[in-house]
Amino acid sequence: MITFTNVSKVYPNGAIALEGVTLTIEKGEFVTMIGLSGAGKTTLTKLLLGEEQPTEGDVLFEGRDVTTFSVKELTDLRRRIGPIFQDFRLLAHKTAYENISCAMEAAGKTDEEIISDVPHVLQLVDLQDRMYHFPSQLSGGEKQRLAIARAIINQPEVLLADEPTGNLDSVNTEEVLNILRKINDLGTTVILATHDPQLINGLGGRLITVEKGKIVKDEQHRRKI
Repeated sequence: MITFTNVSKVYPNGAIALEGVTLTIEKGEFVTMIGLSGAGKTTLTKLLLGEEQPTEGDVLFEGRDVTTFSVKELTDLRRRIGPIFQDFRLLAHKTAYENISCAMEAAGKTDEEIISDVPHVLQLVDLQDRMYHFPSQLSGGEKQRLAIARAIINQPEVLLADEPTGNLDSVNTEEVLNILRKINDLGTTVILATHDPQLINGLGGRLITVEKGKIVKDEQHRRKI
């Protein structure tokens, strides 16, 4: 589904973000990428979204080179990949319901679809009672769950979570991870990038360790009970 082949990324100032990365992610996998800040995790996600271009190598989505996509094709690609960020990126002047409905409107969904689907996805992330609250009225964990709901409302094939628990306490972190596992169980490919080694013990699936722009370990990780 996603393939990086001998990918390197060198920025104009000479900083090497990635060096010779080769990686394949299959449909339906739960992949955790772990590495310190600056290891190259975020660069990998930006290359996949077409926000950056590799200095060398190929980035493929379903066999097509992302660097050759037109503007329209990149827009379509980004609708197939639901991003979740550490800083939530919610619309402060809109309610939880409106934050999600805006994402549906941008994807061309009808009013009937919005009325039907928004309450359902809010229930999935246990925010049905916060439907008409603004982000300022939500806790950090609730904001992140809302961000997840917005990311999955248009049923993306890939959920891309970049440090989604970085600002959360342990209880809210576990709630967010449980939601990500649930989404993966429903068939969505999940790619989680984190610098926190404590998360590994709560997750199964595939674990990729990134150091100084290189993949140094790629293994299946058994979830602790």
